Amino acid sequence: MIAILNTPIPAFLAAYALYWIMKWYQLRKIMPPGPLGLPFIGNKYQLPAIKPWKKFAEWNTEYGPVTSIFLGSTPVIVLGTAQPAWDLLEKRSDIYSSRPRFVVAGEILSDNRRGLMLPNNDAWRKWRKILHSGFHSRQAESYNDIQSLESKVLLKQILDAPEEYERHIQRFAASLAVSVTYGKRINSVDEWVVKANMDAMDWTYSWYSIPGKYLVESWPWLLKLPRSLQWFRREPEMRKKEDIRFLTHLLNDVKTRMANGTSQDCLASQSLANIKQIGMEEIDLAYAVSSPFGAGIETTSGSTTSFILAMLHWPEIQKLAQAELDAVVGQDRMPDYDDRGSLQYVQALVKETLRWRPVAILGGSPHAVTADDVYNGMFIPKGSTVYANMYGIMKDPEMFPEPDTFKPERFLKSTNPRLINFDLPFGFGRRACPGIHLALNSLFINISRILWAFDIKPAVDEHGQQIFPDVNNYTNGFNSRPVSFKCQLIPRNAKIKALIEAEWEGAKVHLDQWQA
Repeated sequence: MIAILNTPIPAFLAAYALYWIMKWYQLRKIMPPGPLGLPFIGNKYQLPAIKPWKKFAEWNTEYGPVTSIFLGSTPVIVLGTAQPAWDLLEKRSDIYSSRPRFVVAGEILSDNRRGLMLPNNDAWRKWRKILHSGFHSRQAESYNDIQSLESKVLLKQILDAPEEYERHIQRFAASLAVSVTYGKRINSVDEWVVKANMDAMDWTYSWYSIPGKYLVESWPWLLKLPRSLQWFRREPEMRKKEDIRFLTHLLNDVKTRMANGTSQDCLASQSLANIKQIGMEEIDLAYAVSSPFGAGIETTSGSTTSFILAMLHWPEIQKLAQAELDAVVGQDRMPDYDDRGSLQYVQALVKETLRWRPVAILGGSPHAVTADDVYNGMFIPKGSTVYANMYGIMKDPEMFPEPDTFKPERFLKSTNPRLINFDLPFGFGRRACPGIHLALNSLFINISRILWAFDIKPAVDEHGQQIFPDVNNYTNGFNSRPVSFKCQLIPRNAKIKALIEAEWEGAKVHLDQWQA
């Protein structure tokens, strides 16, 4: 070693490089199989910035359900089926519940205030406690009334302007998220609060969190460059200023309404009332309570739109679900939460929607390993980034035969408890989505009522030919949703149409108390 230090700098660097390359090759031999890549660069040049989950799935097919690559010097483990994800991320959650380093989205964009990106530390535990208190199963049921009211608004809007169904679904998701988070509702997706939030989420998750997208994520030593040379800072730092203004405004608005006694009970008001016990600064709390607002809009609306897309291509499924609704509910009232236990096929349809096209296409934010581990003889080094690639997991033909076919009955016939209680789309272990109960309640009430109220049919062109949208035409971001498509939503009969109108009139009285 002393001899190396006494050699000229270029020779020392060459020796260090040779040592690193040898270590890298040794690691590749004992880690899970995968494409070799290049020293120092890893597999970054092989991983597309657009829809990387497809390349992950290809590698899992070629190398096995547990595959490894390198992004720069960072080892990355890709899980392509559910079993290794359960084995590692749940059964070994004590070492698989942290997060990798998010240089752009975590450190630069948000000063490590986004709970989804926090490592397994005290700040994350505080964030998780806030979300759990606001959305555990019993608390989620307390939001059923506002969900039902907003669902009636959704049906009325579809009735009046069916061509804008996607905007109406987004409005439902946005209004519910704002209601449960900030204690007020919205009337349109054009309201500034929705646009500002969607913009913030696009920057945070659709742009800055895609693996391999930014060079500094693979080579964090670029942070040691003079600040003026860190070209990757400019946009996220500008975005951060806008996010802080936006989120502090929302929290201050709740404080004002709490002071004058006009605030509905919500996550922000509960957290502000207990801020001393929580032990957070207000700016950290502003970020923390924004999580359901940020995550809930695209996930709920994306899944509902995927359901409509599926019904266009599998009309026989739609008819079976409508037959069940007619038998259980009839046409003198809308389906409600009390009907859930009797609507087994509709529940299976909701599950199949989540499986067929998962919105959190990469399984949410990746996990990170905090200690060396061995799984089925394969070495997983400390510091590895771990992706549970939902794109591949939900297409596993062993667990889901004919995975590209929309088949709700797979959940009715299964005796697998993992499919009966289908929480797979919501993540794993301690990092599972805390809003699972709220999301499932929203999907059930909207999907059951849309099926009850409307026939979903393809749009037609000027020659009367049906137009079927591409089932694989989905967006490229962290939350992948269908690219906008046209369709027809036609009231099933005059009786149902009249009932939608009547329920909307009755709902307006109750919705007034949620107006800001």
